[in-house]
Amino acid sequence: MSERYEIKAYWGHRPESADECARRAETFFRLLGECHPDFARWYEKSNSARKALQLGFEPTRDTFISFFGREKYQILDDGFEFDAWTGHVEQGRGGSVMLGCGSKAEFAPNFLWLVLPKEALGQERVVTGPVVSGAMRAVAVAWEPEWAVATADGLWDELSGGSQLGCFVGWMTYFSRDRGEVPVLPAPVRVESVGDKGTLVILTPERLIPSNPEHVALAWRTQRALKEQGLFRLMVPPASRRKV
Repeated sequence: MSERYEIKAYWGHRPESADECARRAETFFRLLGECHPDFARWYEKSNSARKALQLGFEPTRDTFISFFGREKYQILDDGFEFDAWTGHVEQGRGGSVMLGCGSKAEFAPNFLWLVLPKEALGQERVVTGPVVSGAMRAVAVAWEPEWAVATADGLWDELSGGSQLGCFVGWMTYFSRDRGEVPVLPAPVRVESVGDKGTLVILTPERLIPSNPEHVALAWRTQRALKEQGLFRLMVPPASRRKV
């Protein structure tokens, strides 16, 4: 089994300058690179792998200021979008980042998506508890999202309730402090503080698997407990929400 796992983080209306977004991006890529060597080198996305491999960059603040100054990475006059790739051409290796930041829009949140490698059970290099929790913390510290989730595609479909953002759990789920206090949850679930930013909920130390009934049942129990605590407010008001 090698289902795709991703980290997806969202935050609402937050207009920020190119300099502010660049500072956050530098922090994120630095912390992510500390999680695993596969996240140490990055390339701009292109329409071919060959061309992209000629577009390597150092993820510094100055680099991102330069990127965000280009028309191709600007969302009209409302924020920035940027895609990056780890440069692994081998099937299933490496990962990618998709980022939308600095927007004041009300109809869709700012976001960061980190696509992880496809790795078979028992052959994990990157999709492991320590690496993924480290990546979640990197997202939380750098981007200060309202909510973030690390999960497999199958678990997203199982628990999302139609992709109403901010109202479901994954293998790991992050809630900002503004979302409220996360209650004590029964083992094996761990609840960990992320500095003064928020709270990380980790359902299992090993990776949560959509085909494992015990894992799915644990996710549903945890989701009900967190919903009762009022942590699942929608990211975007229903009247203006689009499917994300």
